[in-house]
Amino acid sequence: MVANVERASLRRDIDGLVELETLSFQRPWSRQMLIDELSKVSVSEAFVVRINQDSLVGYCSWRLIEGELYLNNLAIHPEHRRQGLARLLLMHLTQDATSRGVRSIMLEVRSSNAAALKLYWRMGFKRVGMRPDYYTNPVEDAVLLSKSLAQNC
Repeated sequence: MVANVERASLRRDIDGLVELETLSFQRPWSRQMLIDELSKVSVSEAFVVRINQDSLVGYCSWRLIEGELYLNNLAIHPEHRRQGLARLLLMHLTQDATSRGVRSIMLEVRSSNAAALKLYWRMGFKRVGMRPDYYTNPVEDAVLLSKSLAQNC
């Protein structure tokens, strides 16, 4: 398996992004939400991970605002989880953010999502707060995480 990360192309990737959202989240972003978000190229972008140059099996999207990157979503197709692809995306994202002079990366994750929390902690993210009852279906707290990139600049 050869995996590579590249910038998402709405024209090429929208169907795959919608599928990943549907397979990965209890409240997935709709096609129109993805189009609206990723059309704002001055602040919003996404990377996709492909296997063998073809199959889109993961993605992450973010917003860049005043030197801080906010990770909106990170999703890996269920059949390709636990293969290091989320880590690959995060490493690529961190390198890209550092090259742009980004100071930190922020995100939130469901408090019950042990796999995601473990990944983020391994990647150097630290817990910086909670958002009570942030998620719905089911109602659940969000854990706020941050990673400083200042030492990488």
